[in-house]
Amino acid sequence: MDAFYVSTEVREHPELKGLPVVVGADPEGGMGRGVVVACSYAARKFGLRSGMPITQAYRLCPQAKYIQPNWGLYERVSEEVMATLRSFADRFEQGSIDEAYLDVTGRAGDERSGADLAMEIKRTIGEKHGLTCSIGVAPNKSSAKIASDRNKPDGMTVVPFGEVRGFLAPLHVGVVPGIGPRTHEFLNEKGIVTIAQLQQLEGKQLLSWFGKNGVWLWGVIHGEEAVEVREQALPKSLSVERTFKDDVSDFMTVRREAIDAATELMRRVKSAGYSYRVAGIKIRFRGFETHTRERTLINRADNERPLFASVERLLDEFESWEKLVRLIGVRVAGIQHSSSGLSKLDDWAVG
Repeated sequence: MDAFYVSTEVREHPELKGLPVVVGADPEGGMGRGVVVACSYAARKFGLRSGMPITQAYRLCPQAKYIQPNWGLYERVSEEVMATLRSFADRFEQGSIDEAYLDVTGRAGDERSGADLAMEIKRTIGEKHGLTCSIGVAPNKSSAKIASDRNKPDGMTVVPFGEVRGFLAPLHVGVVPGIGPRTHEFLNEKGIVTIAQLQQLEGKQLLSWFGKNGVWLWGVIHGEEAVEVREQALPKSLSVERTFKDDVSDFMTVRREAIDAATELMRRVKSAGYSYRVAGIKIRFRGFETHTRERTLINRADNERPLFASVERLLDEFESWEKLVRLIGVRVAGIQHSSSGLSKLDDWAVG
């Protein structure tokens, strides 16, 4: 889906169409806290992007329309859109609140019929839900995902089924799903900028650099990845941990890092369309002395407020210990679908 959160807001408030729109925290005249959750394509022209501090966004584009997230609305619309998409698929896999993979082999066995079906999907989504989407048509999941990002918004890219390797070759390595900043930096240090340069490497080199992930990467860059489209099971828990470069004695620093980790964790929870019932922390002191604590919430939650409150309360026990802290982590468990969202494909990075 194209700029899904913003597009949903624009659908509900047509007067916002064409304007720079930011879904996220209240900038409070440039003094607010929080980050940009999503922004319109018009806002991106001013340099705004998801994850940017809201104060920075306000400096770049004070005239934008700033909207608090309406997670209930986004989840409901996502559920409706995904139900429509399922009706077109032989097999279906929801990647996040706004992304899905459709195996349509039984309905469209080649690129031409795949393109025709994709156009029908786009028309149906527009007519039924008032939203646009961008679709990639390809013989495997990774190439389809890469293609879906090539012509946004409201676009379609068809990868020639017999020329997947050639289609990928000129593209930047950063388009490969799962290549994050750390891996990108590693490849850049090796002088590798394009997928074509990766394709020139022997498989054993990728295996040496990335372990078993190198096998998967080789398949992706050569257009031979063959991961099945399938419904994915719910994870038992999700967590984010932060290890301090130097052991920390200031407990306020520990609290700040814990809330920052909780913020990142909630981005993952919301993106996947989950709710949770258990919130917990993990704290490690110098000497690898490690403790975990958790709370079971009275009601299920799909927002950050119960998690933040639980983290703060659970940390209270350790503030008086006066020990150097090495690591702080935040965890949620008792996960269920808040809508019909499923977890994204796991990212990988250099180990």
